[in-house]
Amino acid sequence: MQSVKSAGTKLPDIQFNKRDFSPDKLLAGFNYVRSFGESLCEPLETEDYVVQSMPEASPTKWHLAHTTWFFETFILRDHLPDYTEYHPLYNFLFNSYYNAIGDMWKRPVRGMLSRPTVEDIYKYREHVNEGMARFIKGLSGDRLADLSPLIVLGLHHEQQHQELILTDIKHVLSHNPLHPRYREKIKTADINVSKHEWLHFPGGMVSIGHEGEGFYYDNEGPRHETFMRPYLLANRLVTCGEYINFIDEGGYKRPEFWLDLGWYTVKNEGWQSPLYWERFDGEWRHFTLNGFVPVNLSEPITHLSYFEADAYARWAECRLPTEFEWEAASGDVPIDGNLVESGNYHTRAAELKPGAPSQMYGDVWEWTQSHYSPYPGFVAAPGAVGEYNGKFMVNQFVLRGGSFGTSATHVRPTYRNFWAPHTRFQFSGLRLAKDQ
Repeated sequence: MQSVKSAGTKLPDIQFNKRDFSPDKLLAGFNYVRSFGESLCEPLETEDYVVQSMPEASPTKWHLAHTTWFFETFILRDHLPDYTEYHPLYNFLFNSYYNAIGDMWKRPVRGMLSRPTVEDIYKYREHVNEGMARFIKGLSGDRLADLSPLIVLGLHHEQQHQELILTDIKHVLSHNPLHPRYREKIKTADINVSKHEWLHFPGGMVSIGHEGEGFYYDNEGPRHETFMRPYLLANRLVTCGEYINFIDEGGYKRPEFWLDLGWYTVKNEGWQSPLYWERFDGEWRHFTLNGFVPVNLSEPITHLSYFEADAYARWAECRLPTEFEWEAASGDVPIDGNLVESGNYHTRAAELKPGAPSQMYGDVWEWTQSHYSPYPGFVAAPGAVGEYNGKFMVNQFVLRGGSFGTSATHVRPTYRNFWAPHTRFQFSGLRLAKDQ
């Protein structure tokens, strides 16, 4: 099995321009993504795979099965004539939210599925992998052109669940009083982050959304023009040290910084600090995938809800950027940073580039003030696949940029992540903006 550390510095291209589709390249991308997901599970004990620590999370075993179900359901059952379905009930157990496919096991009780066993799920993956290999090798002509995009969608869908494996297993391990480590921390240089610098952007009419032949989700288009006023954007992410200042100045006790629903949530949930933070002998410590450690003041703050990110921005006399401002600022910034291939599994302080935006990719997903809504002219794809994004365009906010759990082969400048505003278990932080 390929480990995370041995994944290599040269990553396969799974964005796939249409002219690049070939059976060999598709199979190489398929094998890489499937192996990488299993390598993320190597530190786990069998017992870890099964636990569901809250209704919003899923057991690791379920993620491994669901991503396998995707390929079996959308590709093999319909397009490989001699394919034998692995188990007749798996379509019910591992369907997530595709109502057009049929009924599904309820999400809040996925942890009740002690059977099938972890061993059974790995056999299921092997069965589907073998079928996909035969299917991909047999593709040519119109079938190659027609079905390759669906395979690529399945690969990016699996990469989303690989990040969810990390967020969900962190939540599981955090509830264990032994504070088990997922992985040992990789030693990184100690960096004292300087005060952020404001970068000026002129605004005007800007093209937003994906263009070109490479892979993108349907919610990233159609590309369209939007008008933006001149704005300022911080050159880096907000740090833990800066967020502690917000806490120390009563940020969680002062309603003037909070949206009404946010203030209700703070009071109702008893929030006094970010998720996983606790104070010991006057020092802030937090649970990470590297264990329970002192908070590094120079590292980007993570595990904030939209409500907390927005409140901090108001306290700092700033605001969150819109998703359009973020995308315009990303410009030609290379997709390089603290992403999952680093094997770091935690935020880290970064060297800043004067006059340029830093940490645009990796470390934390950045909350924007933009509601998750359709772009002008958006039409969901027909059939069950059309349920992937469009039906969630309500009561959510957009995040941009990827995190330390996101693959460099998965994220793009136009990528629109989205979560409900109270969500804290994701690797989410913020960058400040201002009107110019």
